[in-house]
Amino acid sequence: MRTHRIHKMWLIVSALVVGGFGPVFTLGTLASTSGFATWALDLLSWPLDGVQNYDGDTIRFLSALTGGFLLGWGVTILCLRAWAYDAAPEGVRRSLVVGACTWFLFDSAGSIASGNASNALFNIFFLALLVGPMWVPAKADAERDVRNAEALQSSGGVQVRN
Repeated sequence: MRTHRIHKMWLIVSALVVGGFGPVFTLGTLASTSGFATWALDLLSWPLDGVQNYDGDTIRFLSALTGGFLLGWGVTILCLRAWAYDAAPEGVRRSLVVGACTWFLFDSAGSIASGNASNALFNIFFLALLVGPMWVPAKADAERDVRNAEALQSSGGVQVRN
């Protein structure tokens, strides 16, 4: 059963899946710490053949940007969980699904266009892991919905959560 509790828990999984790649790619910016990033890049452009590397300044710079974006996106998901989900669970769910599908389409198209179609296949797995049970709206928790409606009514229609 898909509940708000399960969806809220899954936001942690989503944040870790996305944000977990941030430090990996940020560490790819230095030759001394780029080993795992190099291996991950080689894996995602299957087969593991050592063709992908972090030898150039451009790839290291792009890796820094990518690491920052991914970690920031992961933190954003955690913030949505902490500060927005209880007030707007369906809005947060939809935001995650739309954002993940946008990433999937553009990352996969770019991977295919750059000759790394295998990454598009990996992306199917990551999309499923990222969105998980949030593909489908949660069943309403009637008791909580009543409490939220009462809180909204007593506050004049504006509800702020810290």
